[in-house]
Amino acid sequence: MIRKLVLAVVIVFAVIGGLAGVKALQVKKLIAVGKSFAIPPESVSTVVAREEKWQGILGAIGSITAVQGVNVTTEVPGLVNEIAFEPGAVVAKGDLLVRLDTSSEQAQLRAMEAQLDLARVNLERVSKLRAENTVSQSDLDTAEATMKQTQANADAIRATIEKKTIRAPFAGRLGIRQVNLGQYLDTGKPIVSLQSLSPVYADFSLPQQELSRLSVGMPVRLTIDAFPDRHFEGTLTTINPDLDPATRSIGLQATVQNLNQLLRPGMFTRAEVLLPEEKPVLVVPSTAVLSAPYGDSVYVVESNAPAASGKGGLSVRQQLVRTGPARGDFLSIESGLKPGDRIVSAGAFKLRTGMAVVENNDINPKATLAPRPPDS
Repeated sequence: MIRKLVLAVVIVFAVIGGLAGVKALQVKKLIAVGKSFAIPPESVSTVVAREEKWQGILGAIGSITAVQGVNVTTEVPGLVNEIAFEPGAVVAKGDLLVRLDTSSEQAQLRAMEAQLDLARVNLERVSKLRAENTVSQSDLDTAEATMKQTQANADAIRATIEKKTIRAPFAGRLGIRQVNLGQYLDTGKPIVSLQSLSPVYADFSLPQQELSRLSVGMPVRLTIDAFPDRHFEGTLTTINPDLDPATRSIGLQATVQNLNQLLRPGMFTRAEVLLPEEKPVLVVPSTAVLSAPYGDSVYVVESNAPAASGKGGLSVRQQLVRTGPARGDFLSIESGLKPGDRIVSAGAFKLRTGMAVVENNDINPKATLAPRPPDS
């Protein structure tokens, strides 16, 4: 019985030892595999940092304003008797827009003209009598004063009639009509918007640091969201003599001919003052630059030394850079790179220094200076 029990114990220990040996071999193989395992290289798109010449540009945000633009109003109250324009029409200076009721003023004018005729006749009579020394000089002076006063009263009535005849103060395009026939207008009530559309102004401002680079006559290029495929050329015509004390910026105004009248007052515009000089800049696609609290960086692609197998590869190194002005899909690099450096343009978010990579430029996004996204 004891021999059987010992034999059973020996068999159990033998099984346990065998299982332990098998497991040790498995663990040893796993450790060996782990030591020999290499992370597969990440697929990235790359570009070469290149040097270009960019014309100097001072960019700003502004708005379009009319050289002449008003809301036509009435100076005196009255009842609308005639509307002589169509909304949206082009009018010349002096064209009739609205005529208010002047029936009472016309009647007053006729009565005053009759008094004026009488005063004129009376003055002529007194003048003849004075020449004959029949009347005194004071009678002549009174007759002259009466005629002048009557003439002034008639002129005042004519001025009121003229004020109730509202005409275009300058040539331009009319807006939406804001009055109706028979409507009573108070003083200052808007009638219609009148805007001169050729030429127009573009108003914008730049920081005071740029004042030394600005001069009247410099070319200005405008971009309007309503016409994304077009540029509008103008000329810098006014530089404010004073600065905004709140922002320390200098107010500027450019004149654009606007022959097709595409630009309208109130439009948002991006204005670029074109500087005369061109300077070399190192440019990379903006997708290659990673922004972080500690600064901007790019991943530079480098060749590894050949291994024992005789094969080399590519790896990446994170490089801090200082960026400059942007233009389109490109950023200028002021320091941290040199021309000819190959950098990662797509897929940089998944990299770290020393990671192996493989180039795949089949789907490399195309960067342009004037991007036109189809869904924008």
